[in-house]
Amino acid sequence: MMKKLIALMFILALSVLLVACVSNHNSTSNQDTDNSEDGTSTETEQEETQSDEEEEVELTYWYWADNSEYSNLMQDIIAEFNQTNDKGITVIGEEYPWDGGGYSETLFTAGVGGGGPDVAAFKLTSTPLFTANDLLVNLDDYINNWKDKADIEENLYDIMKSASGTENLYVMPWNTQILYMYYRPSIFEKAGVDVPTTYEELLTAIEKTTMDTDGDGNTDIYGFGMRGATGGQEPWGSFIHARGGDFKNMTSEEAIQGMQDFIDIYENGYAPPSATTDGFNEIIANFKSGRTAMTVHHTGSSAEMVETFGDDVSAFPFPEGVGQWTSMGDTNNVIFESTEHKEAAFEWVSYLATGKGQEDWTIATGNVPVSTRVQEMDHFQNDKFMKASIEGVPFAGILPIKDTTTEWISTVWPNTTASALLGDITAEEAMQQLHESLHEE
Repeated sequence: MMKKLIALMFILALSVLLVACVSNHNSTSNQDTDNSEDGTSTETEQEETQSDEEEEVELTYWYWADNSEYSNLMQDIIAEFNQTNDKGITVIGEEYPWDGGGYSETLFTAGVGGGGPDVAAFKLTSTPLFTANDLLVNLDDYINNWKDKADIEENLYDIMKSASGTENLYVMPWNTQILYMYYRPSIFEKAGVDVPTTYEELLTAIEKTTMDTDGDGNTDIYGFGMRGATGGQEPWGSFIHARGGDFKNMTSEEAIQGMQDFIDIYENGYAPPSATTDGFNEIIANFKSGRTAMTVHHTGSSAEMVETFGDDVSAFPFPEGVGQWTSMGDTNNVIFESTEHKEAAFEWVSYLATGKGQEDWTIATGNVPVSTRVQEMDHFQNDKFMKASIEGVPFAGILPIKDTTTEWISTVWPNTTASALLGDITAEEAMQQLHESLHEE
């Protein structure tokens, strides 16, 4: 009796198994039709997806830190992400020195050699080299399907695209530095001018804040702390764009007029005589000593400005004319094409872009957030220098990234501009030379 019972149970189990197999075979045979009709994934696909979600993933992340404080901060952010993400993702942070840009070369060499990280901190200027060698993941689909896409200013996405010279996104925004105009409220009050809201008002303010305060016939305060040495191309670019010019065609009438405005400021004595060779240290020293009423920089110098002047220093975004532009510094993130965990990698870079990692990094470092949600936090809105920076994000930009850009910045721009300021060449001749040198014509 017992043997018969066991036999019957075996036959029943076998029958159930056969029915299941037939059912599964029919489901598999019809999966193309089913998916096209209602988008339902097959049982096999669901199992694979579930398996991927449950799989523990390790990501290697390369970054640099400007100091030990930032190094510890990044490790804390990584630890918090590892503890709080619910997708089994563990980020392993590996710090490399910036080394005057040598970091990017190390990253490229590792990527080409197949030994690069899954994810890395990145500078936009390296984008063409990396994309030309197919090293970076195209982020278009990830960002288009991302719930936080609208939390980042559209202009930042456009800048990321322009860096690659394509209509595709290969770089994930992280944090920025946006140039604005510092000014001294007490000097503005003495000169009887308001904070400029238009480009023409700015030119007027530069003229009126140039003053002989003691009546000895010599200028004591110059309206604008002009930077004629390397780095000066960034504030200069704001003048070119304010007249309606741009970097694509620096020989246009609008661009030439912007250069003429720049020359006029110097020739009319509204900038210090040393402006042709003044670099960062000089423009900051001139402003802090009270020699200039305005100068251009970013939040990196705001603490020392407040330390020097207390409440008698403030900022405004470079005002709009026919056009509007200000220079943006950047630190971003990229995902390497070689990674086997692209979805997990996007979780990490999005955490840095709009998540808690964005808050922690930008609050501690003083960099400008890319997340509009974070920008609206009291910490940033109550800081007048941050507010000026944030107001500049929609019209911020970068110089064209070309093989000629480095030489153009370091040599061509300062030498050509100095010649124009000193009257050796005209604005038109200067812009022709600058255009041809940058665009190799």
